[in-house]
Amino acid sequence: MQLILEQIQTGGDRNFGYLLGDRNKGVAALIDPSYAPERLIERATEQGLKVEWILNTHGHHDHINGNETAKKLTGAKIAIYERSSVSYDVGIVDNGELSIGDIRLSFLHTPGHYPDHMVIYSPDYHFAFTGDHLFVGKVGGTATEEAAREEFESIQRVYRELPSHTTVWPGHNYGCRPSSTLELERACNPFVQCATFDEFLNLKANWSEFKTSRGLM
Repeated sequence: MQLILEQIQTGGDRNFGYLLGDRNKGVAALIDPSYAPERLIERATEQGLKVEWILNTHGHHDHINGNETAKKLTGAKIAIYERSSVSYDVGIVDNGELSIGDIRLSFLHTPGHYPDHMVIYSPDYHFAFTGDHLFVGKVGGTATEEAAREEFESIQRVYRELPSHTTVWPGHNYGCRPSSTLELERACNPFVQCATFDEFLNLKANWSEFKTSRGLM
């Protein structure tokens, strides 16, 4: 199996979409096609790949608004967390699995930034599409203290269940580099370094001042 993993700028607020494919089987998935599904489909076509799946990390409009166009152009099935309010063909359960050719994927429900958020993980190649859950150098926004607590607990879960060398592929280009690893985020990301929820919540409340004082992006 020859793996294809392409990170593609899709417009919006520095959104990233992804093309994930198995060249030998000739099949692919689009992940969060957002504002440029045609661009992702073009890359798949250029490599002789049939798009069979459209996967969403979560249901925010800037990640799903390309779903229907992508489905119309490819006939692919849309998959998202089973309790999402987004229209889908296949609902994914927590700890569920799905394959793109010979590429196995597993799904961790990681609420906080959004109730239906999932991290999409490859247990064979140790990469994770983290959507708006974990960025390079920061985490996704939350609207309430309850959501912030969910996000904090979801971050702890990711670090418990995935190996530290897992590569992180986020939903937006918000950091000083386009991708990372869990180990590197543990060393550099102040939110990941928070030992308690209170510390995490305080950092969220004072993030603007914190990043200005440290010259962060």
